[in-house]
Amino acid sequence: MSPMVHVTSNAPTGTPNWLDLGIPDMARAKEFYGTVFGWEFQDYGPEAGHYHAVMLQGKPVAGMMKNPDDAPSEYWWQTYFATEDCDGTVKRASDAGATVLMAPDDIMDQGRMAVLSDPTGAQFGLWQGRAHVGSQIVNEPGSLVWSELVTADPGAAGDFYRAVFEYTLEDMPGGFDYTVFNRPDGRAIGGMLGRPDTARPAWTVYFEVADPDEAVRRARDTGGTVVAEPEDSPYGRIAAVKDPFGAEFNVMRSAPPEGT
Repeated sequence: MSPMVHVTSNAPTGTPNWLDLGIPDMARAKEFYGTVFGWEFQDYGPEAGHYHAVMLQGKPVAGMMKNPDDAPSEYWWQTYFATEDCDGTVKRASDAGATVLMAPDDIMDQGRMAVLSDPTGAQFGLWQGRAHVGSQIVNEPGSLVWSELVTADPGAAGDFYRAVFEYTLEDMPGGFDYTVFNRPDGRAIGGMLGRPDTARPAWTVYFEVADPDEAVRRARDTGGTVVAEPEDSPYGRIAAVKDPFGAEFNVMRSAPPEGT
């Protein structure tokens, strides 16, 4: 398990530093996610398109907004990666085969962002923090603890993220296609699961919880769907859930650090 972190400044480039979700019904989303994680919500107002900050212990950990009525009916949590130079990272990503879905743009005084699709089709964002540094709490219950790319072409994806963020790639033992992404300083920031049958490559999110079984019960009771029941692994107890709109996420009680 990674140590609990309270973030007060911009994370190193390549670190997942924000995530958000667009859905058709904010009231329904607040009921569901508030019940599962104990989140509260802060509306940033009409000038921000009523984008909501997801609040934990009074600090933003994610974002949520109502999609336009003509938006596609597919929903997912989008992962953003820290960058010190959004425009430069977009250029590097484009040169490595990315598709730019949203060109770099200033979001008021909060920061600069872009949205891209990697060469295997997985969408992700970039966030260059200014007033808003991203998720201010990670690795504790109710917040992001792990990010994972699921793709049918891990070779191409690995080459891409290595070129863009200078990750080193570390194969995990265990007889399945799993790779850990490490920042240049050696810190693991996420993983990659190679799955040939993946219909839509995507970055998936894991939220830390104190009790995965209870989180799954709450999700089910509030209109969610359980994709994978809680199961123990060497890395913790993990379950997969879909919210009432079909957006999938994982809940996880991380295994204690070795030696504790």
